[in-house]
Parts: sequence; structure tokens; C-alpha cells
Amino acid sequence: MGATLTREQAADRIMVALDYPDACAAEALIRRLEGVPCWMKVGMQLFYAAGPAFVAGLKERGYRVFLDVKMHDIPNTVKGGAGSIARLGVDLFNVHAAGGVRMMEAAMEGVEAARSGGGASLKRPTVIAVTQLTSTSQAVLNDEIGIPGTADNAVLRYAQLARQAGLDGVVASPQEVVAIKAVCGASFITVTPGIRPAGSATNDQSRIMTPREALEQGTDFMVIGRPITAAVDPRQAIETIIEELI
Repeated sequence: MGATLTREQAADRIMVALDYPDACAAEALIRRLEGVPCWMKVGMQLFYAAGPAFVAGLKERGYRVFLDVKMHDIPNTVKGGAGSIARLGVDLFNVHAAGGVRMMEAAMEGVEAARSGGGASLKRPTVIAVTQLTSTSQAVLNDEIGIPGTADNAVLRYAQLARQAGLDGVVASPQEVVAIKAVCGASFITVTPGIRPAGSATNDQSRIMTPREALEQGTDFMVIGRPITAAVDPRQAIETIIEELI
């Protein structure tokens, strides 16, 4: 499936993982990528350090923001957290599918409650579920987490539960995109970490693909961190990835 994208469309598929300890370090990277119309992914490390104000600042500068906080708690707590995130104005956030259907439904209820209180001007964020972390190997899945069978089977089961709960999509390995789309539908969003341009170190990822391979599998968005953020020239690194996708 050879997708043909414009430069802007290719950049829109890329979510840069701002995995930094504080806002100052993240800002240095953002300045170097200024003008590239990509997403910014704010994970737990940065969000806990810099807080909602940092996310609000990204939105004011026109970035689409994926708040990657992987909520996993009792339904009422997740409902409240989802409402707070929706009011913050992020474009996408996630919960853990392992929390179950009721917990995921509660996340959606929290979003809708926030929108009801905030008026029609409050955009509904896309809500997705984490299936299995891309660092999870077969041995870890079976022997440590205690889930039998293959990682592919576990991912598909969680994706189906997320769809049942009314979520918009899932976080999954690029290797699982085709199967997820086949079971949950082409419009069910897949966000794929574990993206490594050819020649990059795999680091702590177990199930990986190159950006072009992931695009050809049909993924909607690809999360890319260290191949950009740890590059000598981050801007050149992201531009090279964009060129690979068009």
C-alpha cells in the first residue's frame, strides 16, 4: 500500500516525543523544529515537571498535542482525569486498555461532561487506549504479566475492548496495525511507537519498523523520539523522515 503524501501530510503523521525532564530542555528542541507542522507528544516525565501550563503553551503556538499519560485507575478517577484533560484542550490522550471496558467508558464520560460544562467551543479530544507497550516481549507478556498466547492476540483483544468502549483507537506496535484495522475498521485510529529510521538504535523497543514501513502498514500516526531528539541535528533528522514518507 504505497501512500503518497504531501510534506504537510507527512509531518502531520509524526508525533515528536518530548521525553525531557523539564520545560527548558523541551523548549530547546521545539525551537530547532520551529515551522515543521508535526505533533508534539508530552509524556509523563515532562507533564509531571512542567504541568498543564506547558501544554497550554504548545496549543497557543498552534501545535497539535498528544498528552501521553496512560491513565489506569478506577473508573471514577479516570472520568475526572479525562475531564481535566479535555478542558486543557489537548488533541489526543490515552488510557490503558488493561483497565477494562468500564474504565474506558468512564474516560469518554469525563470528556463529554467537560464539553457539556465548557460549551460547544470545547473540542472533543481523540481518546485512544494503550494495548501492549512496544517494550513488551513475548517472554515478558507470558512469564511476567501473566497473559497467555501471543502479543498479537493480546493487542487485538484490547483493541476490540477499546472499540466496544467507544474509544477512537489504540496505541500499538506498527506490526499490529493491519490486524487491528481488519478487526476494528479502517477508521479506528492507530498510533504507533517503535518507529526507528533505518540505521537507528532500537534502544528499549522490541517491536519496531521504519517510518515508511509503518506508513505502508496503514498506521495513522507514528511516535518518534530519540531518532529525532537525540540526533546531532534534530531538524535534519525529522526532515529526512518526512522525505522518506512522501
